[in-house]
Amino acid sequence: MEKYHITWWNVENLFDVRNSPDRPAYLQSRLNRELKGWTQQVLNKKLVQLSKIISQLNEGKGPDLLGLCEVENKNVLTQLVSKLSPLNRNYKVAHHSAEDLRGIDVAFIYDADLFDLEEQFHHVILKRSATRDLFQVNLRTKRKSNPLIVIGNHWPARSAGVYESEPYRIMAGETLSYWMERIFEIRGNNIPVLIMGDFNDECYNRSLQEYALSTVSLQKVRFARIPRLYNLMWKVTGSGTGTFYFNNFPYVLDQFLVSRQLIFKNSPLRMGILPNGEHAKVEKFPEKVSGGAYPSPIRFGRPASSVYNPETGFSDHYPVSMVIEEK
Repeated sequence: MEKYHITWWNVENLFDVRNSPDRPAYLQSRLNRELKGWTQQVLNKKLVQLSKIISQLNEGKGPDLLGLCEVENKNVLTQLVSKLSPLNRNYKVAHHSAEDLRGIDVAFIYDADLFDLEEQFHHVILKRSATRDLFQVNLRTKRKSNPLIVIGNHWPARSAGVYESEPYRIMAGETLSYWMERIFEIRGNNIPVLIMGDFNDECYNRSLQEYALSTVSLQKVRFARIPRLYNLMWKVTGSGTGTFYFNNFPYVLDQFLVSRQLIFKNSPLRMGILPNGEHAKVEKFPEKVSGGAYPSPIRFGRPASSVYNPETGFSDHYPVSMVIEEK
């Protein structure tokens, strides 16, 4: 049986250099102050720090599929892949440049020795001010030629207030569910769909339960006629840990959701069990955890911000991992 190790990570502001020729003029003007001091040397250090964590995943082999958000463009992704060269993986990049106001995107890095990328799509969330698109890649396993649809998410933030900004995440959840309906109509409701992302809400929030139709109930997913999704992160939510910390409170904002085909034991592709005995885990490597009573992640930050830890920092989120098994 083949096992595919899959990780999602919000890598926190992985921008290209301050005056990158790949950045549109309007975005350069908008980000100019924020990116003061963000030189190639600083970017290289950020990439080195990220690669230290990524290289430890999957027992030191690196993930087979890595979903990322808060990346600016394909250039920084290509540089990140080069930093992962010691893993000797045939990593390729899938990326779509969206219209987000800060220019940050969702992307995937996948091992092309394990997966073929057949198609990619982006699904716009119809919000008055542009936000991150849903990014879909249609993969096929090399080993058994099984299809797998993967959708990356980075839903609108809570910075305007949890309840004030909630309608925007509800819009994102409804958009995701709309496209799940379309996927099932076109590919049939037995197509395996894996959804991952930074949802900026927790498992129990309305955007995920009532609009994206995710649930803790396997039975509801198994027998529902509508595209309900099983959320792998409920156990983590109840454990007292988090993928993101605010005011020292843990929040499980980074999650995996799976369609019905991935929960059946006799499916060609199905969700598997990690070495910790669970379906999903938060990756807390010791060097990434801050000291003191609250185990929040150490941020890398930026030279222009009040937080800047180029030698010890990584991101303000922890990665999360799961496995998919193939018969």
